[in-house]
Amino acid sequence: MKKSALSQLGRRTEAPPISWLMQLTLDHPNLISLAAGFTDNESLPVVETRESLNEILASPGSGRAALQYGSTAGDPHLRRLTADRLWKLDSMEGTDFNSSADAFPRRAGDVRGALRRHGVAARGNYSPERMLITSGSQQLLYMLSECLCELGDIVLVEDPTYFVFLGIAQSHGFSCRGIRLAADGIDVSHLEQTLESLRRRGELNRVKMLYLVSYSQNPTGITTSFVKKAAALATLKRFELAAGHPIYLLEDAAYRELRFAGNDEASALAAEGADERVIYTGTYSKPFATGVRVGFGILPKPLLKVVLRVKANHDFGTSNLLQQLLCRALASCRYETHLSQLQRRYARKAATMTRAMREHFPAEVLWQEPRGGLYIWARCPGPVKSGVKSKLFQRALKHDVLYVPGELCYADDPTRRKPNHEMRISFGGATESDIRTGIARLGATLREL
Repeated sequence: MKKSALSQLGRRTEAPPISWLMQLTLDHPNLISLAAGFTDNESLPVVETRESLNEILASPGSGRAALQYGSTAGDPHLRRLTADRLWKLDSMEGTDFNSSADAFPRRAGDVRGALRRHGVAARGNYSPERMLITSGSQQLLYMLSECLCELGDIVLVEDPTYFVFLGIAQSHGFSCRGIRLAADGIDVSHLEQTLESLRRRGELNRVKMLYLVSYSQNPTGITTSFVKKAAALATLKRFELAAGHPIYLLEDAAYRELRFAGNDEASALAAEGADERVIYTGTYSKPFATGVRVGFGILPKPLLKVVLRVKANHDFGTSNLLQQLLCRALASCRYETHLSQLQRRYARKAATMTRAMREHFPAEVLWQEPRGGLYIWARCPGPVKSGVKSKLFQRALKHDVLYVPGELCYADDPTRRKPNHEMRISFGGATESDIRTGIARLGATLREL
């Protein structure tokens, strides 16, 4: 038979780049992968997890409750702990690294002023009633795409952006338009120009949301300032009448707690109008353990109702045992202790990588010192291509080192040519020894060209 029984989505979905990048690692036993966004293996909290699980399973009551189904929205205690944690982070009660005397008060004033202006309403933005617990933040990104986007719709993304989200867009048949990045986040003027251009072409009704990876962005490491988040939200609001429907700001804060330098920035939940238009998603996988696939989201109530229906069809609710594990870790000092150790470890690994890059990379290759997250975004001089089919990528494989070609992180945007001279290099999963060796190999490859 020639005809396929597959759905349009099944036929349309391509293999995500992460699949063949991981396969390359398996096919080359001596390969040092600086590509995978794995977290540090040695830092995984084995002892803390064992202690927490032992406490849960010590009594039949708590043990049976943890081993039973939970609710679709998630454990009420975990939702409350998470909501309180976000409120404290945004109201400046979180930890700050290397805060300067001039920058800190300005930033604190921006956020506290915003929170004070909406008073009780702002606190309500962090209500556990607006929160759901998901099977990793990736599940929420997928469900939101299902609930908001039709075939042919448009999502605005940073240029470049998280390439796994681009895979979701490809499989669901909606397109992405890139918004330029500056040192402190998206270019709000370019956001406005893009929306105006879509309005003039009669395509604004297809725009559903703006997607931001707002902390130590994957792939560039850029953190978006609170001022820019508030401005972006206000810009989206101005175009809603012409669009004929709400345009949401989806803030992906997966790397927020992996900051090891610089000041924190409040989330878009602190901005005016956030209760109606901001979707905030985070995760416990990266700051605690990636094998604990638990994420969370805060959504506007009308959207939350629909997403909960979809989640009920997905899995009835996120693993209850894993939720109870996180409740124990958060309520005790285990989560915070582990997190501070993890931040110090990533700071050390990032320093190892940047020292090696200064030693081995040609001076023409540019990058920014990371302040958090897992990645360094390196830019080659214009003539040097870094894509999958480039000499650089193929020769790097021959030198047994792997990076993520930057072209994979750019949307297929018809308004500009896709850049092809950047690399995402990860210090997250590799050992410090492998980081030094891998950067030396990549540096040798660059010098050959």
